[in-house]
Amino acid sequence: MSGPAREVAAVRSAVVASLADLPPDALVLVACSGGPDSLALAAGVAFLAGRTTTTWRAQAVVVDHGLQDGSAQVADEAAQACRGLGLDAVVVRVAVDGHGEAPARAARYAALERAADDLGAAAVLLGHTLDDQAETVLLGLARGSGARTLAGMPPTRGRFRRPLLGLRRTDTLAACAAQHLAPWHDPTNDGTHADASLRSRVRSDALPTLERVLGPGVAEALARTAAQLRDDADLLDALAADLLNAASVDGGLDVDVLAAAAPALRTRALRTAVIAAGSPAGALLRVHVLAVDALVTDWHGQGAVALPGGVAARRSCGRLALGPAPAPREAPVRAVDQEE
Repeated sequence: MSGPAREVAAVRSAVVASLADLPPDALVLVACSGGPDSLALAAGVAFLAGRTTTTWRAQAVVVDHGLQDGSAQVADEAAQACRGLGLDAVVVRVAVDGHGEAPARAARYAALERAADDLGAAAVLLGHTLDDQAETVLLGLARGSGARTLAGMPPTRGRFRRPLLGLRRTDTLAACAAQHLAPWHDPTNDGTHADASLRSRVRSDALPTLERVLGPGVAEALARTAAQLRDDADLLDALAADLLNAASVDGGLDVDVLAAAAPALRTRALRTAVIAAGSPAGALLRVHVLAVDALVTDWHGQGAVALPGGVAARRSCGRLALGPAPAPREAPVRAVDQEE
């Protein structure tokens, strides 16, 4: 008797490796949109959960962002597909605050966190593949991002796990076909669609062009770059945390301790401190961090540095303080004599 198709076996093996550390009877949630990647992942999880040797339990969660006409039906069909695989499935409707990929992503992750809390899940599985990783790195390069962004998506972060980062999108498509699954294809993933995101255009245009010009293996190379930079970024983050601990004093951060550190560590530590003070990471640019760094290394009595999120950095008495920006002063009201 022949075994499963190579791609089906690869998905199952990736899931086993990703969940090897879970305690007995742990609950695993699969985030499923109904697309090829998450549906192939759900099928792999469902198969493994049904084996007598598997010690963890599994369910599926479908998030409906409500951003496209018919999204409720797509979500319901995705949940039904998961149930057909043997997974209990719940649909979560969310309201996205804003436009673009970032607000939708924030709403999705928040919904998955709430579902995990409500159900007591130990892990939430996401269907990102090597192709998604390559797109993330390429987008980061185009934006001039630092090592942390270029490190891409980690295999594990908190409860979120990405078992399929070593597999290609062609693998998940083949896995669905081999199991006679009919995935939903998001029309906005087509780079020619009117509502196509920048990531979709990278997927349909930029990466194929690079493969054609540079030869095959570009996606794999970008993913390897991400893995190497992740190791570097993890080390730098740990060293930057040590620097912040050493510089922490009453009233802020000791500028002499900060100034003595290597620039790469100091700016990373300052970015971490600014985010901890309330500045949104997505809005905090390098120019902001360098302006704060100038308070440490190029001090000539300049005033407070305004930062995203209503945060301000100030230097006083050898201390760098980060906190809420002062409210703007109102113009004084001039008294006007009234006529009797």
